[in-house]
Amino acid sequence: MKLSLCMIVKNEAATLAKCLNSVRKVVDEMVVLDTGSIDRTPNIAQQLGAKVHHFKWCNDFSAARNAALKYVSGDWILVLDADETLTAAIVPQLREAIARDEYLLINLVRQEVGAEQSPYSLVSRLFRNHPDIHFDRPYHALVDDSVSAILTKEPHWQVGYLPGVALLHTGYQKSAIAQNNKYAKAATAMSGFLATHPDDPYVCSKLGALYVETGKISQGMELLKRGLQRATASRGYTNQTRVGGLENPQSVQADFGRVAAGNSIRQGVEENYDILYELHYHLGIAYSRLQKSPQAISHYQAAIKLPIYPMLKLGAYNNLGNLLKAAGDFNGAKTAYATTLKIDPTFVVGHYNLAMIFKALGLFTDAIACYKNAIGLNPNYAEAYQNLGVVLLKVGNHQDSLTAFRKAIALHEIYNPEEAKRLRQGLREMELM
Repeated sequence: MKLSLCMIVKNEAATLAKCLNSVRKVVDEMVVLDTGSIDRTPNIAQQLGAKVHHFKWCNDFSAARNAALKYVSGDWILVLDADETLTAAIVPQLREAIARDEYLLINLVRQEVGAEQSPYSLVSRLFRNHPDIHFDRPYHALVDDSVSAILTKEPHWQVGYLPGVALLHTGYQKSAIAQNNKYAKAATAMSGFLATHPDDPYVCSKLGALYVETGKISQGMELLKRGLQRATASRGYTNQTRVGGLENPQSVQADFGRVAAGNSIRQGVEENYDILYELHYHLGIAYSRLQKSPQAISHYQAAIKLPIYPMLKLGAYNNLGNLLKAAGDFNGAKTAYATTLKIDPTFVVGHYNLAMIFKALGLFTDAIACYKNAIGLNPNYAEAYQNLGVVLLKVGNHQDSLTAFRKAIALHEIYNPEEAKRLRQGLREMELM
């Protein structure tokens, strides 16, 4: 099976080479559609072997992506953005999947590197070169709607996903969002789509979440509630992958193990619970910002109960743990944080938050182990060093405590000088420095 990379780009000189280098030995051709770059983006693409075409930008991502599809010749199409890279570990599964006859679309797990909220998402980026597959929506362009239409007419096709992280995405880091003016672009494009599709659950979720993130909480909640009502009433408006629902650490571990040990691709079903999860999840965030914890907890719990891929639930479990901790329910918070680590043992914040619970419960040995786990995964985690220093001091290990505090100060000097100053002054007052 011939595999083609298909991209749209504009002024991506800083990230494009890394993206293309991650995939150029995996695909048979690379098609790059430039939408008006004024930097070296087209030259970089050509130097790395891509076929570069040009398109006049019209403020519609779907139009650009569909124009790019016209230049693709492969049997399968992999769609990437310039701020994404393909992981080497997923390549054997990917090759096996596209060699099979039954799949029309294969969803990929994407890790949102440095994102403050959900660390993983499921994206429909690998699909057969079918003449009726096309992108819809001016922003967050998707092929899902066209795939659903094809499945209605050609029910022999299946939809699946590859377990394990396939894509690394850096575009949701704060610096990337600010630099590329992403919020403004997204709001403009989605507002126009909403005007003609006022009850579309997907755009209600995305635009509602954006409004909440940018402080327009009442507007965001109105859209999220509208989307939730519509999605609940007509569940199944797109075709996506799901996994059985998981509600406790033991069941999470068991089901996640079956996913990892099973076939390299999982069959999809017609019900789409992913959008319901996002709506509940972002309503949880909105209510949290309004300091309405009971409502926020209710939405996070509803999100967690939905039968979707467990890695997508990390944000809800973590945020639920934060609310339960703030309410004094340390055992409930501990269960939530422990569940994140059952799903993903490399979830750094999960180790740190669990350490904070152990610290609050006076379980200092357990707290020390969790702080060290967090530091092992992220050696620049200043807060973990700082709290490790506190716990080591409590158990009488003054020398190691001072070492941890000094490391925290050094890191705070880089990222948070005021906190470094405060911590240094506190240690002096305790005559530890």
